[in-house]
Amino acid sequence: MKIKSFTKNVVNILAYVLLAAVTVYLYPRYDRSFPYRYEVGRPWSYDRLVAEFDFPIYKSDAQLNKEQIEVLRDFSPIYTYVNGEPQTPLVLSLSEREVLVKEGVEHISVVDNKVATLYPLKDVYTPKSAYVAFEKDFTPNLVRDTAMTNQMRASLLSGISLTRGIVQAGEKIVDRGDIVTEETAMLLQSLKIAYAEQQTKKQSAWSIAGEALLAILFILLFGVYLYIFRPEFLKQQRTMLFFAILSGLILVLACALMRYTSLSIYIVPFAWVPIITRVFYDSRTAFFLHLMTLLLAAPAVGNIGEFMVVQIAIGIVAVAGLKDMTKRAQLAQTAGLILLTYAATYTAYVLSTTGEWRSIDAWNYLYFGINTILIICAYGLIYLFEKGFKLLSSITLVELTDINSSLLLEFAQKAPGSFQHSMQVSTLAMEAAKRIGAKSLLVRTGALYHDIGKLAHPEYFTENQPEGQNPLLDMSPEEAAKVVIAHVEDGVRIARQHRLPEILISFITTHHGTSLTRYFYNTAVNNSKGKEQVNPELFRYPGPKPNSKETAILMMADAVEARSRSLKEYTENSVYAMVDDMIEQQIQEGQFAETPLSFKDVEDIRQVFKERLLAINHHRIKYPSIKKA
Repeated sequence: MKIKSFTKNVVNILAYVLLAAVTVYLYPRYDRSFPYRYEVGRPWSYDRLVAEFDFPIYKSDAQLNKEQIEVLRDFSPIYTYVNGEPQTPLVLSLSEREVLVKEGVEHISVVDNKVATLYPLKDVYTPKSAYVAFEKDFTPNLVRDTAMTNQMRASLLSGISLTRGIVQAGEKIVDRGDIVTEETAMLLQSLKIAYAEQQTKKQSAWSIAGEALLAILFILLFGVYLYIFRPEFLKQQRTMLFFAILSGLILVLACALMRYTSLSIYIVPFAWVPIITRVFYDSRTAFFLHLMTLLLAAPAVGNIGEFMVVQIAIGIVAVAGLKDMTKRAQLAQTAGLILLTYAATYTAYVLSTTGEWRSIDAWNYLYFGINTILIICAYGLIYLFEKGFKLLSSITLVELTDINSSLLLEFAQKAPGSFQHSMQVSTLAMEAAKRIGAKSLLVRTGALYHDIGKLAHPEYFTENQPEGQNPLLDMSPEEAAKVVIAHVEDGVRIARQHRLPEILISFITTHHGTSLTRYFYNTAVNNSKGKEQVNPELFRYPGPKPNSKETAILMMADAVEARSRSLKEYTENSVYAMVDDMIEQQIQEGQFAETPLSFKDVEDIRQVFKERLLAINHHRIKYPSIKKA
């Protein structure tokens, strides 16, 4: 058991180490001292940028190319005679002359005895053109002096200045909302080069180390939250892997987008994290996982302040909008609210920081729209996560509570009494779950299926028997107890045949815990008349005991509903005494020792049961008959 637990912990740790490593690896590798992203023709989305120190303005590549072309316009490649002696006419090979024509060369320099003479290219022949002109065969008599040509070319180019002025410290470079022009881009690129020149390799390594430490810190903070508020999640490998994979999916999308494209970060559906998490877990965990994901993604974003404000607002709306996702339409409605929140929060933030409408980047509203469409597509991801991690969404629970489903219809037809009992238990359990903040829909669904095992032999259970016919009375107490206890095992088998989720099967296995089949045990003890010891283990359900608030609520509801049917009268005193007696007996047996129920939870559950049972079984008015005249 310890080895299995250790293995789970190792897998969880490795998953989150991998999450941190992949995230840091995919961070855009632009200069950390120059964390700005911009596009020519788009507004500058950051605060006013002022030069912190003097730096030169570097010419753009286009400017340098233009100046290089101008300088080399009159440059002539240098050639020498093949035999070192002047020869006429001047003859070049066909391939060499074609290269010169392609380069746009109009003159060549021919060096003889360290004296260079300039000749027009039109006066230089190829072997073929020389034969036509002079009716005599000629071979190429000029060869390029590559070393001298390259040296002269480099000398000319070195005279071109790479800069064209200087920006002084304190001078404004660009302000928020200004359109980034070619000139502005040149200044920004010059500033980036200046920053890069000041940054050493050692500083760059420390920057990456800092990113890694931040990523680990944010993950550890999420772990602290789980340790304090949701310690049961830390024990569930499936849950921890779910958190890592969901967060990692968004982080990979965001970091890859910022590193390899020029698209806006707002196209990434960060709302997937709180939405999908909320569907399977609780609101607080959904928001904390969303916050961790945002903090991990922040170093990849240019304007961190704007990004965090907008995305935190989105997380709040996503969690609040899906408090209980029981209908597909809720996802579309939440996506619509998120779209409005994106637009409103972004607009308000930009206006509050700049005070100018022109600072708003209209393209972001298009990205918000695309983001909304992607959020609606989360429905498909919910299905994939549900199947891949064997989780249970509210939508699936609603579908499972449909009493017109084939399994529940069969249950109602073959075991009508057990079915009605399950319906009553589901009502009691759901109301109790709502009162203490447990998962009411889960309890309701579990209650509907908790006695499904009675389908195997419905005739053995009193609620399905005609008056006065009980085959169990013809058996020994031990045999009868074995038959009754078997409905748990039969329930598990039927549930798995119909592919019910494992979490619902846990309601089947725990709804009696390790309690005794009290009727048959007491009968056996009475029959023995003290002559022999009765082994209670022959009358005990195999368990396990309930291990959650929901399974505990079902156990209580099942017991009090069944016991209520044996009451001779329904008064406040009789109902209250029955409920207290049944729950107290379960507590004394330690059936709830493994659940997180508090004393207040138990008292609230008792009160709900008392109120509901009185309401269900209240006396009705007797209708008078018409007297004959």
